[in-house]
Amino acid sequence: MSMNQSVLICDQVAPILNEILQKNGLQITYEPEITPDQIKEKIANFDIVIVRSRTKITKEMIEKASKCKIIARVGVGLDNIDTEAAKAKGIRVINAVEGAMNAVAELVLGLMLSLAREIPRADREIRNGKWLKKELMGSELSGKYLGIVGLGNIGKRLAKLARALNMNIIGFDVMPIADDFAREVGLIKADIDTLLSSADYVSFHVPLTETTHHLVNAKRLSTMKKTAYIINTSRGEIIDEDALYDALQQGKLAGAALDVFEKEPAVGNKLTTLPNVVCTPHIGAQTKEAQTLAANVIGEKIIMILRGVI
Repeated sequence: MSMNQSVLICDQVAPILNEILQKNGLQITYEPEITPDQIKEKIANFDIVIVRSRTKITKEMIEKASKCKIIARVGVGLDNIDTEAAKAKGIRVINAVEGAMNAVAELVLGLMLSLAREIPRADREIRNGKWLKKELMGSELSGKYLGIVGLGNIGKRLAKLARALNMNIIGFDVMPIADDFAREVGLIKADIDTLLSSADYVSFHVPLTETTHHLVNAKRLSTMKKTAYIINTSRGEIIDEDALYDALQQGKLAGAALDVFEKEPAVGNKLTTLPNVVCTPHIGAQTKEAQTLAANVIGEKIIMILRGVI
């Protein structure tokens, strides 16, 4: 494939990506605020389209993409790209699974500590003139059981970090979990229902598919310990938010930390009104290091595809 390719970048990306592509002779059009209508108008002119999470590449756009050979996501999930439509048109879809691995795993640790020690509440109330020393009796992560649903790159990284905090790890994945990795972190393999009923903390690291949509529902929530916490940094739609709201409000679950929601931005979401919910605005991969790494990975992958290496 020739290196004389035109590239449309539809979202804000780390500068390293532009540098890699330009150094290799690609023509860059950088439009980080481009609208869906503008994409439909312009997409026919480009060989390569790059997005992060803001832009959705729909079937309608793909049908107009007469020259396109590669759609790249500078991130992990591909649910903002119609991969079936791309496949039908012979367009290669790539992502940067390596990019967010450490950033998301570290955020999960931060969220677990926030839940265990009520850090956001302590901060909020002291600003409101309240000194809640007596009420803020926390618990320690050490010795607790962390259930990890999905042992891909992020799930594995989280297991290692949590193990360093002396947590016990229970793991579930639809793919077989390697025995050597399980031994390394002392992971107990379990089915999802056993994991949910046993864990003190449950963190989800699965893609959004038909089978993972509302993976966490009222029935599954009812099997969890009343003292348990849920952390979701994958995709909001894997949890039935109405069921989670009811469980949290009725004291059937101790708390939840959510970086993702069924509808985003989640300003006004009823879960954000609950005192036992910690929320962040989909910042799992939002670190300088993760964005630079993901941009670097995508840049290198594009060049390797154009050279016929991968």
